[in-house]
Amino acid sequence: MRGGAFTVAESARQDEPPTVEQTTSLFMQVVLLLGGGIVAGTLFMRIGLGTVLGYLFAGIVMGPVFQLIGEGKEILHIGELGVVFLLFIIGLELKASRLWALRRQIFGLGLTQVVLTGVALTGIAILFGMNWQAGAMIGFGLALSSTAFGLQLLEEAGETNTRHGQSAFSILLFQDLAVVPLLAAIPFLAPFSEGTEVDFERIALSIGAIVALLVVGKYLLNPLFRIMATSGAREVMLGAALFVVLGSAMLMEAAGFSMAMGAFIAGVLLAESSYRHELEANIEPFRGLLLGLFFIAVGLSLDLPVITENWLMILVLTPVLMIVKAAFIYLLSRAFGESHATATRVSGLLAQGGEFGFVLFTAAAASLIFPRETSSLLIAIVTLSMMLTPLATWLGRRFSVEHAEEETLEEDFEGAGSAVLMVGFSRFGQMAAQVLLSSGIDVTIIDSSAERIRNASKFGFRIYFGSGLRKDVLEAAGIRKAKLVAVCTNKRETTDRIVDLIRSEFPNVSLYVRSYDRAHALSLRARGVDFEIRETVESALAFGVATLDAFGIEEELAERIVDDVRRRDQARLKLQEAEGFYAGNDMVTTRVVTPEPLVKPRPSLQAIEKSVDENGDTSPIDEGPPRKRRRGRPFAGRRRNFDKVQSR
Repeated sequence: MRGGAFTVAESARQDEPPTVEQTTSLFMQVVLLLGGGIVAGTLFMRIGLGTVLGYLFAGIVMGPVFQLIGEGKEILHIGELGVVFLLFIIGLELKASRLWALRRQIFGLGLTQVVLTGVALTGIAILFGMNWQAGAMIGFGLALSSTAFGLQLLEEAGETNTRHGQSAFSILLFQDLAVVPLLAAIPFLAPFSEGTEVDFERIALSIGAIVALLVVGKYLLNPLFRIMATSGAREVMLGAALFVVLGSAMLMEAAGFSMAMGAFIAGVLLAESSYRHELEANIEPFRGLLLGLFFIAVGLSLDLPVITENWLMILVLTPVLMIVKAAFIYLLSRAFGESHATATRVSGLLAQGGEFGFVLFTAAAASLIFPRETSSLLIAIVTLSMMLTPLATWLGRRFSVEHAEEETLEEDFEGAGSAVLMVGFSRFGQMAAQVLLSSGIDVTIIDSSAERIRNASKFGFRIYFGSGLRKDVLEAAGIRKAKLVAVCTNKRETTDRIVDLIRSEFPNVSLYVRSYDRAHALSLRARGVDFEIRETVESALAFGVATLDAFGIEEELAERIVDDVRRRDQARLKLQEAEGFYAGNDMVTTRVVTPEPLVKPRPSLQAIEKSVDENGDTSPIDEGPPRKRRRGRPFAGRRRNFDKVQSR
């Protein structure tokens, strides 16, 4: 018993079945974990500190402070599954070809970071009086960073696929690989280990497990998923997803690797599968819940007596650890060709200690490499460094040069310059470019994503690398020759900055802009763009036409209905532009209308159609808002028999 709470471990040690009181206490702990995570996660997210720090805070409050929940180590083991699921989802996003493209960062930057940072921290540990065996285990254990913290912060910020996100991921991936030899080295570093020999059988088992996982993933998983998908049972696919993740994780753990590595390899093998999105959707809820539980368990595991006895040493050593790691990561990133912005952000993101340090330090203490008190002190330092990670990440952003994405290609604008300059080549820009190119209009396209440029080049597009946020890039791309600039970027803030720059420096060029939503469309109109369109308007209207067709409504009538929605939407936009965002609410159809008998089109529709000017727009400011249809009175026209439609 601890603080009146019965722990899971204590319950498991009882020979007799758990009593009602014990079961109630266990459920109470589950409720406390869920409630504390919800409250702290929401609160910290609202104040801008992120959910990770919120979960840590919840664990500290419920565990060491008020002792509402017992030992956090049992919960930590369950929470580690969140890291396993996280690595599996990341593996699903990384095809083997893309992973091969990162080999220089993984085995170059990652290997160098672990070795040099580990040696430096080993030297510091020896200066504090440790022997070389203990110093090596401490130094290389602290050289590892937190995969869970780093990847979670990247995901929350939407920066997983940026240059610094990929560099950070490469380092973390090699650190996960490095855990295997570090754990294997513990028997050699332990006292009285002269007789320790290399276990070739264990090495063969590890290699065999990797080969088995690769073979099963390549030749068996896709056919098995195809068979299960044809059954139509969603719970079967869910169970299969969990089986693949946990099975691969346990196989790798039995072979001496980390469970996270096994899940990651399974994810990479399924990255080419047509069931990838289904797997990701099934695993995502478990990943989020268990990862949150992991961070709460870290807070629960904090040893307050060790902190109170050595608080000054912890407060001094934690910043020293983070500064040393950040300095090495920054210098090595620069040495491997990364920009200042990328190196700064990666060093801030990975300056903390890692969760695998808990495993290494506990195993080293059990092998008598150093005392258990030293292990507790090191775990406290790692935990505090994790808590300071959001602050270190924020500092990394502040000291880096702000760009939408870090540059990864050299800028080369040879042959650029045409009547249309397109900025941004995401999905929206790709469709718009095809329309222009199909009509014979030459288009100069610039984009700041090297990966997008490489993919587009496979389809024959010529795209120039560069950021539309820079005046010199726009000039090099031929904006002074362009009659029209199409801004097709997919982030509202980036779009606004590009529009402001072009309106300020190149006021005579026509600006056609992709807007994010209605409020963004109004703000762009206020900036004086020549044309804007929300990214989902026309696709939503086309979807509506298809839906009406499914209900047996004739194509001509469906088009007239959708045209009316489009015209009223444009009229409302002009009214909002003149009178404010909440003007024209009565022009929106918000109620279900009742079908009526077949009659001729209503005069009200004809009046609306006549109110359209030559450009196809209404003029609510000059002529007053268009007449609206009475609610509950739909368009009249011929409808096919819906029963026949269903039987098609």
